[in-house]
Amino acid sequence: MHGHGKSDGCIVPAKPPNNAVEAVAEVVEGRRPAEGNTDRPTRAGRSAGQRVPSGLDRVRGVARTDKEARFTALLHHVDLDRLRAAYWAINPKAAPGVDRVTWDDYGQDLQANLEDLLRRVHSGAYRARPSRRVYIPKPDGRQRPLGIAVLEDKILQRAVVEVLNAVYEEDFLGFSYGFRPGRGPHDALDALAVGISERKVNWVLDADISNFFTRIDHSWLKRFLEHRIADKRVLRLIDKWLAAGVVEDGNWSETAEGAPQGASASPLLANVYLHYVFDLWVRHWRNRYARGDMVVVRFADDFVVGFQSLGDAQRFYAELRERFAKFSLELHPDKTRLIEFGRFAAQNRQRRGLGKPETFEFLGFTHLCGKTRNGRFWLRRITIKKRMAAKLKQLKIELRRRLHWPIPEQGRWLASVVRGHLNYYAVPGNIDAVAAFRDQVRRHWFETLRRRSQRHRMAWGRYGLIAATWLPPARIVRPHPSVALAARTRGRSPVR
Repeated sequence: MHGHGKSDGCIVPAKPPNNAVEAVAEVVEGRRPAEGNTDRPTRAGRSAGQRVPSGLDRVRGVARTDKEARFTALLHHVDLDRLRAAYWAINPKAAPGVDRVTWDDYGQDLQANLEDLLRRVHSGAYRARPSRRVYIPKPDGRQRPLGIAVLEDKILQRAVVEVLNAVYEEDFLGFSYGFRPGRGPHDALDALAVGISERKVNWVLDADISNFFTRIDHSWLKRFLEHRIADKRVLRLIDKWLAAGVVEDGNWSETAEGAPQGASASPLLANVYLHYVFDLWVRHWRNRYARGDMVVVRFADDFVVGFQSLGDAQRFYAELRERFAKFSLELHPDKTRLIEFGRFAAQNRQRRGLGKPETFEFLGFTHLCGKTRNGRFWLRRITIKKRMAAKLKQLKIELRRRLHWPIPEQGRWLASVVRGHLNYYAVPGNIDAVAAFRDQVRRHWFETLRRRSQRHRMAWGRYGLIAATWLPPARIVRPHPSVALAARTRGRSPVR
């Protein structure tokens, strides 16, 4: 601690023991690695005065004001109260891990269990358990692997992530939206819509990283973490989670790379990885090389970049592929496209004798170049058809499982499904798609109710009253992107 007590949140003036860390930091910031002596000490972080708030507030303050500070004493912020809050934040119905301990099981003796976990964590006796591998269907028909951690690991990971967020939320850039406190998909969608509509965007790079979560390089991730985190106990915990492996069909296998999707710590670790590999590099590239306007929006491993200049777009695309290759990442060749898109795309293409601008998909919506009634450009967002079809197919299966439920119970469940769909997809310009979704839910429910009895088939007229009673009407519930963004950012740029 070099003169500070444990509660100080711990700043260390010395650089990481691995000399490569400073070089990594310089590369991601766009600077050339320093020549000659690269093992000089990092500038000491500021010491805190008596008036500085204690706990995570102080950590945030130091992280905000000293971008070279490294935090040596963070684990003591993982206390009994934080573990208890993490337990209550977990979905009680979440699937159990390899030990089959459920949320209810653990809660039977919660205080004793948490005290025992805390003791093992702070004594170094804690051991991470492997994740249980399961697969869920993706909209394109493929299977997405998930790693279900044991409940105790989920609790600890949530608590540690909360502490680390105090540091990284001060570092992450404004165009990063995925899995961050106070940010969600619609923040990213609104930022992208306003960026494309109000900036000089003529070309869009719609990018997809191939199998991102399974290709995270552990050695690079550790170097990135060490740039800010010097608490060896926290780093060892992360090492344990990454090395715990997975169990599938009773067989354990090592995880030499990647972070399990479904683990509580994985979203933060993924954001740290892409912060250094992508975000800082993009910011540097935009400031140094872009000749025209450029907007960036990233949500986890899904990102869209808009360009004014085709030359900028082509150069960025080529250099991004090279950049990713250095860090074991690859752009999906079939899902990454550079397309002409924006306010002037339609007229520019028409002048060259081409058809309508292509569309791209982002966070559940197909984005297309449209027009308002008075002829002005309008970025339209409509539900991806494959997503809606897959959701309706699953709903039909779930309805069959609830075939003999009382009508009020079915109605309450379906009402929650429709409300959830509206809350996400009911954006301006998408009323036809959300109305079609509600109509299909209504039709599937009617077919299910008619199956309940072969002798007494339900008439459509009677069913119409039932559906009107339970199913919320289709209506737009999300505000216009510019209105939502203005309220959220208070004039600050959301895409820079």
